[in-house]
Amino acid sequence: MKLLRLGARGAERPAILHSDGTYRDISSVVVDIAGDALTAAGLARIAAADISSLPVLPQSSRIGPCVGKVGKFICIGLNYADHAAETGADIPKEPIVFMKATSAIIGPNDDVRIPRNSKKTDWEVELGVVIGKEASYVDEADAMDHVAGYCVVNDLSEREFQIERSGQWVKGKSADTFGPIGPWLVTRDEVEDPQSLAMWLEVDGHRYQDGSTKTMIFGVSHLVSYLSQFMSLQPGDIITTGTPPGVGMGIKPEPVYLKEGQTMTLGIEGLGEQSQKTIAWNA
Repeated sequence: MKLLRLGARGAERPAILHSDGTYRDISSVVVDIAGDALTAAGLARIAAADISSLPVLPQSSRIGPCVGKVGKFICIGLNYADHAAETGADIPKEPIVFMKATSAIIGPNDDVRIPRNSKKTDWEVELGVVIGKEASYVDEADAMDHVAGYCVVNDLSEREFQIERSGQWVKGKSADTFGPIGPWLVTRDEVEDPQSLAMWLEVDGHRYQDGSTKTMIFGVSHLVSYLSQFMSLQPGDIITTGTPPGVGMGIKPEPVYLKEGQTMTLGIEGLGEQSQKTIAWNA
């Protein structure tokens, strides 16, 4: 299933992409694409509904974040061997874990605001993993049982804030609008192998990132198990799993960073596409 949330900010309605290409309102089945709706029982309830009989929502509706009420937005750094190489970093021995503020989350096609005093705002196409079952001290062999599905994430970063201003990476990762997710939450049963998905990102039509989840250092099942050793994971938590090469910081001979008035387009095989315009903070 491809689940999404449609409507104005804060008033999104849960929906499903029907096989005929229409958006169907599933608010009579679940309250939101969040929490209990992402459990095995919640997803089974959606799957059992007669989707063709449900109301059609306008195709012109704003697409909101594909998951509501996200509890934790957990990020993994330097998780692609080819991306680590472009930054000159050593391959990490364990996953590099940091958090992104949930207030950064926006819809997949909402505008991205360049923060005040930003000099180095950057892009990162990433595979997002949405938790569907509480996980605590989970073995890697059982980890996928705790995954509801997947989505596209643009893990935007302000590199000066992240790297040059001391402290933790979270400062450079958490500006409002720095977490577009969606368009869809694609349920786990529709993704045969999350470690074999093509992914790409363009700015103003120029392709900067053209990679694959094949080059992940730590795969999805390892990450879910690993994180569950340090914190419990709840339905609706999102793990964004790192990015392939081609980020602005790594461009040679000079880095390239985002400016106001540009358009990012990005996508992952089978998970849909996003498009964001960059605007001034006060626009």
